[in-house]
Amino acid sequence: MFFYNEDRHLKYISSRNAGLTLFESIGGQLKGRREVAASVRKLAFCVVVATGACWAHSVLALDPRYPDWPCQQLKVPGISIASVWTGPAIEPTDTAKPVDAKQAELVSRLAARRTPMEDASKLIADYLVGTDKEKQEKATTLFAALYVTLDSQRDQVMNGIERFSRKQKAMAESIRDETQKLREIQDKGSADQAQSDELASRLAWQTRIFEDRRKSTSYVCDVPVLIEKRLFDLGKAIQDALNAGSPGK
Repeated sequence: MFFYNEDRHLKYISSRNAGLTLFESIGGQLKGRREVAASVRKLAFCVVVATGACWAHSVLALDPRYPDWPCQQLKVPGISIASVWTGPAIEPTDTAKPVDAKQAELVSRLAARRTPMEDASKLIADYLVGTDKEKQEKATTLFAALYVTLDSQRDQVMNGIERFSRKQKAMAESIRDETQKLREIQDKGSADQAQSDELASRLAWQTRIFEDRRKSTSYVCDVPVLIEKRLFDLGKAIQDALNAGSPGK
């Protein structure tokens, strides 16, 4: 795909993920009207192929219950406590309990993925002190608070992914409409070259943005999985800290 930069030089971008290569690396002025027309026509065809192939692939991977979910990973609303916690039983009402300032600060540090798990395990061990009963209570309320925090973060990320997906679908439709308009202009015997060039430039820019965003989808889709894994790892660290202080361990 190509786009005009501020110096009005034409630059070509290669895109393997969409299953096409239009042109590669070139700066400078185009030579002749026929070359412009040929390049624009080829672009128009490839744009349709690229956007169509991209969204056909995405739609096939989606759960029909969630038409706006673009990820290969299945969408699972809400994290099941049983899948991430093997410690003392946590009742649904426990996740609504308020935490004190010290625990709130600890939850914030533990939930942040920039905190290495080695450091997180030490913070947890330092926090779970006292009698066995006190440690059990601290462990339960700590994990409950972590669950609320990370499950909420995961929901926000997933909602953002679906908003992103809807915007991409709208852009794909816009690109297809613009492509059709461009081909109709080119099919006219007396096409307005300035109008054709302007539309081609706009279409190429939209296509480039679309493709760049499409490439980022796989990375964004990993975030909910990373959040759930973080919660699981923290739950295991809490349970390990409890076991380490238990008799016979």
